[in-house]
Amino acid sequence: MMNNENLEKKYQIRTDLACESGFFKKMKEEGIVIDRNGIIINKYHEVNSSGENIYYNLDTRAIKTHDTDDLNNCINVLSEVLKELIKEMHIKEKPKTLVVGLGNINVTPDSLGPMVCDNVIVTRHLFVTNIDDVSEGINEVSAIAPGVMGTTGIETYDIIDAVIKKINVDLVIVIDALASRSIERVNKTIQITNAGICPGSGVGNKRKELNKETIGKPIIAIGVPTVVDAVTIAIDAIDLIVNHLKEVVNNDDTINKINSLDESSKRSLIDEILTPSGFNMMVTPKEIDLDINDLTNIISGAIDKALHPLVGE
Repeated sequence: MMNNENLEKKYQIRTDLACESGFFKKMKEEGIVIDRNGIIINKYHEVNSSGENIYYNLDTRAIKTHDTDDLNNCINVLSEVLKELIKEMHIKEKPKTLVVGLGNINVTPDSLGPMVCDNVIVTRHLFVTNIDDVSEGINEVSAIAPGVMGTTGIETYDIIDAVIKKINVDLVIVIDALASRSIERVNKTIQITNAGICPGSGVGNKRKELNKETIGKPIIAIGVPTVVDAVTIAIDAIDLIVNHLKEVVNNDDTINKINSLDESSKRSLIDEILTPSGFNMMVTPKEIDLDINDLTNIISGAIDKALHPLVGE
């Protein structure tokens, strides 16, 4: 039987969220928790040879109400976080920004990035054609949704790299749908970081990483988990069943044996059952269409307010 370390490697939990990774478990006590207008923000710092990586996690469970006031509150808080991160990254004032929407517009859980690109205020053409007509408080912003390699035949990194070489930008903002290991975080947590992003890593389809070292420009990655894998759901179901049985059955050996399994062992068990049957799939909530629309408005609205001072007035 594999030891726990080998099990964790073989049955690695699929997640793109730094707060769910094993590395950040040891940083949990160092996380800065901020409550802004009812939205909980967790902030993490990682210092390595490449510099300082900063992570913000916004708990946006209030958007589940689909209430206009709650959505506007999320926009305002997220825009404040983006402004703070841009300042912490020492980006110059009035940066020329490229917004990149990763994902597949034809697959709803993966359409967040392209939809945000469709909604942000793009202004670069105004600066190119007639800069004198651009109002004060509007900065230069361009946007691109490069699609996925399965439909374009081109690595996402190569498209972004070519665009950056063609136009002069000071900052790249990348938006992507993520995967989470927690059902509770799906469509509810927004991660913002300057550490970059690895497209497709959460669903086992890893592409070339996008970060300051690879693209040569400061980068901010904004992501929301829109899917969770079936193994995670099954593990949660086991825990719920065991907790329920505990209430009605006392000192049952079978229950105690199941309950004694650690998370890696549970993942091994469920993975061995689901994978050969073809049921180890990624799952998204039934209300994904409405959630994606709300998240699109939140992220695009926050980017507009953070990049264009006139919009925030």
